Amino acid sequence: MSSLVAVGMAIAISGCSGDDETASDPGSEATLTVLAASSLTESFDELAEQFESGHPGITVDISYGSSSTLATQVIDGAPADVLATASPGSIEPVVDEGLTEGEPEVFATNSAAIVAPGDNPAGLATLDDLADEDVKVAVCVDTAPCGSVAADLFAEAKLDITPVTQEVDVKSVLSKVTTGEVDAGVVYKTDLLAAGDEVYEVEIPQGISVTTEYLIATLTEAPELDVAQEFVNLVTSSEGQSLLTEAGFELP
Repeated sequence: MSSLVAVGMAIAISGCSGDDETASDPGSEATLTVLAASSLTESFDELAEQFESGHPGITVDISYGSSSTLATQVIDGAPADVLATASPGSIEPVVDEGLTEGEPEVFATNSAAIVAPGDNPAGLATLDDLADEDVKVAVCVDTAPCGSVAADLFAEAKLDITPVTQEVDVKSVLSKVTTGEVDAGVVYKTDLLAAGDEVYEVEIPQGISVTTEYLIATLTEAPELDVAQEFVNLVTSSEGQSLLTEAGFELP
């Protein structure tokens, strides 16, 4: 009898162990797809690493680009779990289409910055210098948040500036500057800090300040909705906010 009981217990334990292993396999590996404004690149790359380390089996796949372009991709049906944009206007069409889970959350702000190549070949000293017809200036396209920031900056400074190029996103503007293709570009404070010695900062006069708000939301068609919300929670947590402020963002 004791032998039969022992065998029965062994079978039961073996069966339970097998069931647990089988149950843990489905969903143990998944990809979280995040669409984010290009100015978030350095910060979100670091947040993704933190998220993956705390969620074994989850891979965070981030696509960076112009906020308006990413929003259009979501509306057109691109599969994604999270959307983070660099302006309220960029994410608004997605909300209007009913494609976000609730209202997007403002999680950071960013300020305009003017950068020249590290050796400042044009000898730029002030914001007014950008109005010189010989100075080549790069900005973002009007539809991108960084393009609106540049337009607002020039309007507030009462400057008439004709850019030689309008780039799809802020990282493209920064690239034009660091490669010396232009004399100056309008980017964000975070891009200025990330570029380090590759750029020279042209000071914006006190009293002139142009900022933009960053918003994040989970998407209604998210294949990994629960995990998506956990990523949003990390971005808006004290840990995420601390990382963002270290990169030059400001709290909302």
